Amino acid sequence: MTDRPVTASPLGTRPPRGSGSPVSPPSRARILVADDNSLGRQMISDIISAMGHEVSTACDGPSALLNASAQMPDLMILDVDMPGMTGFEVCKMLRSEERTSRIPIIMLTALHDTEDRVYGLDIGADDYLTKPFSPPELRARIEKRLRAKTEADDLRETQATIRRTFERFVAPQVVERLLQDPSLVKLGGEMQQVTVMFADLQGFTGISEHMHPQKLLSVLNRYHQLVVNTVQSHHGTVNKFLGDGVMALYNTPLPLERHALSAVDTALAIRDSLAEFHQQFEPSCRMGINFGIHTGQAIVGNVGTAQIMDFTAVGDTVNLAARLQEHASGSQILISDKVYEQLQDQVGVRPLGALSVKNRSEPVLTYEVVGRAAKGG
Repeated sequence: MTDRPVTASPLGTRPPRGSGSPVSPPSRARILVADDNSLGRQMISDIISAMGHEVSTACDGPSALLNASAQMPDLMILDVDMPGMTGFEVCKMLRSEERTSRIPIIMLTALHDTEDRVYGLDIGADDYLTKPFSPPELRARIEKRLRAKTEADDLRETQATIRRTFERFVAPQVVERLLQDPSLVKLGGEMQQVTVMFADLQGFTGISEHMHPQKLLSVLNRYHQLVVNTVQSHHGTVNKFLGDGVMALYNTPLPLERHALSAVDTALAIRDSLAEFHQQFEPSCRMGINFGIHTGQAIVGNVGTAQIMDFTAVGDTVNLAARLQEHASGSQILISDKVYEQLQDQVGVRPLGALSVKNRSEPVLTYEVVGRAAKGG
């Protein structure tokens, strides 16, 4: 493994807007008013304009449907009894199309029948207002719907960020849990305890000098797939690919009680599977995998600029794990004393003593993992 930076990640993300603070409706929303009564349209438009929002109008059902699709308003106030197409029909059409299905709709009607109101809500209306209504009530309904839309938009944006960040690098069940509770992800960056594992192919550089690039990439991807599958099955996060190496994190984005042991178990499982895994390759492509594992505090979260932000971990914990891996050979699993302290005699180790690593003034007590400890031993 060559000397390379370990503070960048290929995961292109940007932080979600939601930050836990109270959500306010947009300062200037686009609102479409559809009513065949010109006086009614004007009165509603005046109320909306006085609130500081942008207003457009439609005088019949087909125009309302066309304008909604073209303008994609933040809110639609839709009269029920209109020529050409009723408000109920317009609402059903809007809800049937993916593009317009999320436009908030306040149904407006002179009908007082409870069944009509229930029907309007059943077909997808978000709110219902019966004529005659007071301007303060209309303003309150508008603000409520706009606030709900902002909250829903923020949630969808946060979920999209989570998907972009994690769905290719953690197990699907982890992504689903994060989507159900986005507060579990603190994308702003914070200091936390993590275990970092680096896995790197031994001899890859020599093979790459004489192998056709297409075949080389195929071989590399199969090794990466082995590592990724094993990391995910042990509840780790594949954070980045570094050429022929992989960096994995444990205890993020979800907490993991015994994260140091999970990282060591990952390395053992990969190493134990190599003999069978190598059968698919000719001898020249059968490479060992070397490991370096360290646990400690790191800054975990988004690193980058406002335009391009990457979810990763940075700090001395990451650098030391990388340095340990560089000292490994012959599919060794090298761990620091901090990892060893967390294992509680659950793995067999061979003490290597104090190891001097690059860019560190103090040597690191290092151990080689030889296997899982015998039960009852």
